[in-house]
Amino acid sequence: MTWSYQAALDYLYSFINYEVRREVRYAPEVMNLDRPIALLAGLGAPHRQYPIIHIAGTKGKGSVGAFCQATLQAAGLRTGLYSSPHLQEFRERFRIDNAMITPEMLTELLAEIKPVADGIAGLTWFELTTALGLLYFARQNVDAVVCEVGLGGRLDATNVVHPLVSVITSLSYDHTYLLGNTLAEIAREKAGIIKPGVPVVSAPQPPEAAAVLEHIATERNAPLIVVGRDWVCESGQTTRCGQSFRAGPAAGPLRDYWTPLIGEHQVINATVALAALDVTRRYGVNLPADAAVAGLRAVNWPGRFEIVRQQPWVILDAAHNGESAQRLSQALEALFADVNRRVMIFGAMTDKDVHSMFTILLPHFDHLIVTQAAHPRARTVSELATLAHEVGYAGTVEEVPAMEDAIARAQQDMPAESLILITGSVALVGEARDVFGLTPGRAIYCDMATAQQVQTQ
Repeated sequence: MTWSYQAALDYLYSFINYEVRREVRYAPEVMNLDRPIALLAGLGAPHRQYPIIHIAGTKGKGSVGAFCQATLQAAGLRTGLYSSPHLQEFRERFRIDNAMITPEMLTELLAEIKPVADGIAGLTWFELTTALGLLYFARQNVDAVVCEVGLGGRLDATNVVHPLVSVITSLSYDHTYLLGNTLAEIAREKAGIIKPGVPVVSAPQPPEAAAVLEHIATERNAPLIVVGRDWVCESGQTTRCGQSFRAGPAAGPLRDYWTPLIGEHQVINATVALAALDVTRRYGVNLPADAAVAGLRAVNWPGRFEIVRQQPWVILDAAHNGESAQRLSQALEALFADVNRRVMIFGAMTDKDVHSMFTILLPHFDHLIVTQAAHPRARTVSELATLAHEVGYAGTVEEVPAMEDAIARAQQDMPAESLILITGSVALVGEARDVFGLTPGRAIYCDMATAQQVQTQ
């Protein structure tokens, strides 16, 4: 069978996609592992051919994955990264040594998968996508894979893997209608990736969530390493180019690191990654001592406090819940407190807590432009404008549905030393990167030595 790239994508998108249709319950009768297990078995169990770091969590799992991938690559290992969702281009989800899968390879692999998939009733888009990624990494003979959970953990299609280490990043309230209304319920779903006897690394957690993780890890005889207890970190200097910090096992000594990813939360994410990488090293993956220093410096993760323009400053951040908005607010105050003229371009999905995000972010801005991503779950501009007024916002509110028009409007009459923030959803940030002509999968960072913006190579 000969397919074009578009025909291959059309086939893939003919399967039900719960990233778009979130009304379906996240429950065993709807979501289970039988289908992805059968699919991967029919493809020769490609996920058994390389060591894996498996990452779940509410916030930070993408950043932790990027830190792990960059470090493994810096160690000279051919490294696959499976992540979701993408910002601009579907192929961003499948990377080897930070390069996206080619359209030709994606088409070839989907054609190989189709005969097996046709014999399995009820397959979903994400199950097929996960199999595609795991097969791709096997075909390309990678040395290691970093695999990010799509949603939850226990019933997620990626939970077919048997990793060297499981990782649980920061847990908070998100997707509550699917995963549960308490942190304990959410933690139980995320902890579903913990395998018997397999070490697990956890970010610092609220007590309610921490107790669940501790219980499940003990029950499954999985050694639990907790950042803040077993591994520690100390923040250093933060600039608009990045930040320094120290991290290491609690018994010491701590080591100095630098990363272009900004924010106190990224120090924690980097330390979670370091702890997970230490486990992989102890289990036989060759990681020289300097690989983590080089990897954290070279990490590439677009759309996370990404400064893409100066004069005026333009920041893209994929914050999409109250906790991530709080972290974004703290970074803005730390680095841009002296900027008086501020405009926020905001769009969000219907299932997100916009009230919390507006309560945290709007006090920092005198002008709000609400817009709407080209996504079936996006809130309308009129809904967003109403919510802004409901939280008592006294600044100017404009409704500009198209991202290109919203950016043009924000830039009108803006003095050089001013700031435009674009935030609220991953899809929105992806559209903004398209408008600015930024390469998919490549972050814009400020070079530490020259303080000039450069595109990472």
